Amino acid sequence: MTTVAPPGEGLHIRPVERADLLAVHRIEQGSFPQPWPFTAFEQYLDEPGFLVAEDGAVVGYVVADSVPNHGRPLGHVKDIAVREDRRGEGIGAGLLERALGVLSAQGVGSVKLEVRQSNTRARTLYCQYGFVHRRTVPRYYSDGEDALVLVRDQ
Repeated sequence: MTTVAPPGEGLHIRPVERADLLAVHRIEQGSFPQPWPFTAFEQYLDEPGFLVAEDGAVVGYVVADSVPNHGRPLGHVKDIAVREDRRGEGIGAGLLERALGVLSAQGVGSVKLEVRQSNTRARTLYCQYGFVHRRTVPRYYSDGEDALVLVRDQ
């Protein structure tokens, strides 16, 4: 695995709290053409893999969970985003690394995620963490864009 620079000093990654959800939702809305609704985040409040990065304010988040899969759980990074003005500082890498650690502690055998084919910045990050392209789902997103399914063995 390639080493990624750690997030800036003063940045803290911790489990999400209900009070963080509005900030998380705002980051989501500013990051994706088809953002999750606020209620989607509420569903994951108790997930150990729902983490936020903060430095006085929430600047990024990740939502990851695991599901049973033939005797060994499968991890799924469902959503990850960093506030636009803080991208490129290693915050996304820090969030992804911490989420992978949480999933590993849950005994997952592998972790999957879906990413827009056009999202080269995210794809580069995932590649640095050992994710490989396993398949393409045509027209996965409602605007017709394909999704790449990436998988990393733990």
